[in-house]
Amino acid sequence: MTTEVDFYELLEVERTADDATIKSSYRKLAMKFHPDKNAGCKDSEGKFKAISEAYECLKDPQKRAAYDRFGHEAFRNGGGGGGAQDFGGFSDIFENIFGEFMGGQRGAQRGPRRGADLRYDMEITLEDAFRGKSTDVTVDVSAVCDTCDGSGATPGTSVKSCATCAGHGKVRAQQGFFVVERTCPTCHGQGEVIADPCRTCRGEGRVEKTKTLTVNIPPGVDEGTRVRLTGEGEAGARGAPPGDLYIFLHVARHSIFEREGTTLFARAPISFTTASLGGEISIPGADGELHTIKIPAGTQSGRELRQRGAGMPVLQGRGRGDLVVRIEVETPTKLSARQKELLEQFRATENGDCNPQTTGFFHKVKSALG
Repeated sequence: MTTEVDFYELLEVERTADDATIKSSYRKLAMKFHPDKNAGCKDSEGKFKAISEAYECLKDPQKRAAYDRFGHEAFRNGGGGGGAQDFGGFSDIFENIFGEFMGGQRGAQRGPRRGADLRYDMEITLEDAFRGKSTDVTVDVSAVCDTCDGSGATPGTSVKSCATCAGHGKVRAQQGFFVVERTCPTCHGQGEVIADPCRTCRGEGRVEKTKTLTVNIPPGVDEGTRVRLTGEGEAGARGAPPGDLYIFLHVARHSIFEREGTTLFARAPISFTTASLGGEISIPGADGELHTIKIPAGTQSGRELRQRGAGMPVLQGRGRGDLVVRIEVETPTKLSARQKELLEQFRATENGDCNPQTTGFFHKVKSALG
């Protein structure tokens, strides 16, 4: 009489083990005793079949419950045994062990795949980025064939299920111990065949076309912003869904402004008298309006003056960034005789020169300072 080994002992786990523990132990043992690693070893082959039978039972909640209650008797006389004869071969074992790492190919969707996404690069001005705009683009894409409506079959005919793979898109072949699964050579994985292909698209269901599309660019876009046109990419083969078209925006360099996010930077040259005495300057903004910037007395070259709310709009939001003006004090290169005379007097007072012509000036300054 043959002694039957307890399934839990075969898998080297406790009876209270959870599903993850049972699966982990089975993986390790299956790879250890697999006949491919132990060629010609009958003991390993027997051990492999035994642990496979045990795992087939314990991985199923209903079978495990029956086994826990009745043991091996639960599967005698047509009781729904989980013997090794139910296994399809090493391809099934391999998928059970590594299926999650291989992307679950058995359950993968067959048939035509979604069309490819496309990219279109568009250059716009800073003013376009500020205000937003609507413009047209022309692209060459694979579009649905008008003759067959994307089916790939001649009008009046239909697509049929592949007889070779029974519509599965894959076929299996036994090679010794292994069961090898390959893409169906007849339908090339589609699961369907076209007996009478459309003459316009040659069975592809799509043809090359030139399309003109309208693109709406919202205010506040920046370098690298993407605008997606859903369903305007390449059409899928044989009626599969189309991909999307992505418009990548590139903002051209501006003659006045530099941009960081919603903040605009501009350089403003001013005279040294304005820098010394103070005043106002006007800067044209990206919005087309003049913005008045107040220059405090004694402003030094390189100082930054900020105008709130005069920058770029917030993309898909409210408000605007700031305008930052970087001051550059200019030194005059051509002076009249009178200007030179005045500057000499200024330098004399600056250096504390007490000649008779400037003595009165110094007395006034000294008196003013107390």
